[in-house]
Amino acid sequence: MEVPMRCLTCGKVIGHLFKPYKELLEQGKTPEEAFEELGIKRYCCRRMFVGYVKLNKEVLPYRRD
Repeated sequence: MEVPMRCLTCGKVIGHLFKPYKELLEQGKTPEEAFEELGIKRYCCRRMFVGYVKLNKEVLPYRRD
């Protein structure tokens, strides 16, 4: 599953912020600090980052019929 390009609730474009968000977390920042630094203020957009799970490796082995 790919990174969502838009928030499913409000429609704000957020796809370009996933990589910087992951980089900030790797630097040791908390999710709250990363959201503040990236300017993500809405709870609906924040849930898109917190709830995202990368499933590419689990989904790819299955065929589409």
